[in-house]
Amino acid sequence: MNDQANAPVSPEPYRSSGISEWFSIWMTAVTKRSEQTYATLAEQPDAATTTRAFTWIFLAGTISALISGILQAILALAGFSPQVPGLAELFGNAQGGLAFSLGFSICFSPIAGVLGVLFFAIGVGLIQWIAKMFGGVGTFSKLAYPMAAISVPFTLLSSVLTSFSSIPYLGICTGLISLGLGIYVLVLQVTAVKGVNHFGWGQAIGSFFLPTVILLCCALLPIGVIAAMRLLGPQIGNTFSTLNNSLP
Repeated sequence: MNDQANAPVSPEPYRSSGISEWFSIWMTAVTKRSEQTYATLAEQPDAATTTRAFTWIFLAGTISALISGILQAILALAGFSPQVPGLAELFGNAQGGLAFSLGFSICFSPIAGVLGVLFFAIGVGLIQWIAKMFGGVGTFSKLAYPMAAISVPFTLLSSVLTSFSSIPYLGICTGLISLGLGIYVLVLQVTAVKGVNHFGWGQAIGSFFLPTVILLCCALLPIGVIAAMRLLGPQIGNTFSTLNNSLP
């Protein structure tokens, strides 16, 4: 009898998280800012694959698009949001144009979710690739899990704040709040990179921001080439013209 009482209790088998557990994980990710928090999240069974992280990002993108479309339609009816030019004339009245805008938001919301997953995967992949070069020990799926947990609440809240940006004075307040939240999320995500990969702050900051620098360089390179060609075009043309005239 005593042997049974003193026997070690085996841990409960892991159960798939429901909506309430998801919300708890999201709140933990955004309120308990520490390396240990994100290191612990990265070791959860759901972090072994990208399924849960991608599901969260898809749902966040879809729901935020719906929220934004509905709020903008309500604000437009209240006279706080400008209507899309031409819709009222196309459908004969403002209500028809707003109905079309709302219907378009509903139909587009799943596409927004898919695009959110695509850009999220690219961003996390680049960050973890750089982190590996800096000696990080994390993996793509382990980093994606806490990064998604951080991103979901901010994405949903941003959809609400952005919708009110068209209201005078209130738009200034929501813009400042969005800016502050954006900075806070950046801090959380850099901390997550550090906690998952178990290296220093310098490596974490470099891993997070170097992909942005690389993407900006890739985006600006064609612009620079085009600008250089436009500047050098007349000189190149004159040079070829001179060579052509000097030929017998």
